[in-house]
Amino acid sequence: MSEQAIDSARAESVRKALGYYKVMSIVAGVALFILCIVVFIHYVLGNAKPSETWSPIHGILYFVYVLATANLGFKVGWSLPRMIRIMLVGFVPVLPFIVEPKVAREVEGKLATGSLSE
Repeated sequence: MSEQAIDSARAESVRKALGYYKVMSIVAGVALFILCIVVFIHYVLGNAKPSETWSPIHGILYFVYVLATANLGFKVGWSLPRMIRIMLVGFVPVLPFIVEPKVAREVEGKLATGSLSE
């Protein structure tokens, strides 16, 4: 396989990982909003049933978001602390909607210039 073909295959792999990250970032952000509502219902209104149902679902979605972030981070060449910081964004409501476009712009810029880290 030629070097150009390897670069093209790697760029395509990063594009797919970026798409997956973007979707999971939005899903995790929405899931966190729902979790906030469910926690309010549980602790303020005294109804634990929505929390019993939604909390495990949110946990699974967050775990998939972490995997999507790690997948993209390893393909782009981020450091481990950077990946962890981006993963922790999923703990703060609204933050996934702010950070995701910034990450996407950065990675798309690297793809456009061909300056992906090894």
